[in-house]
Amino acid sequence: MNVNQLIELMAALLILFGSIVSVISAFGMIRLPDVYTRSHAATKSATLSVLCVLFGAFVYFWIHDGYVSIRLILGIIFVFITAPVAGHLVCRAAYRSRVPLAEGSGNDALKSVLFDDEELRVKSEIEQLK
Repeated sequence: MNVNQLIELMAALLILFGSIVSVISAFGMIRLPDVYTRSHAATKSATLSVLCVLFGAFVYFWIHDGYVSIRLILGIIFVFITAPVAGHLVCRAAYRSRVPLAEGSGNDALKSVLFDDEELRVKSEIEQLK
């Protein structure tokens, strides 16, 4: 086995690893209880899986064909920058529109910072009526 075949095997393993992480991310999207944890599964693991697949394809084409794909490099950079920001903004929008946390989530440290006392009083009264 020469060096090119070894690097092609590593590229194939990167693509396989990215595919497995993508499936795990899909299960996380289905199984997790609220929008915040689902967003975590979507952004962290899906970003890792897409980056592994794109980097594996980049390495394969670079070693096998001698072709450096600028499109793959731009795709890696674009996903690396935009996916975590999008996940953060989805969670922030959900929190500001008062989507409830799952029951086992723990403390809500931002509640006293972002919402004033009147909004908290009204929200607690509505929760008591349910």
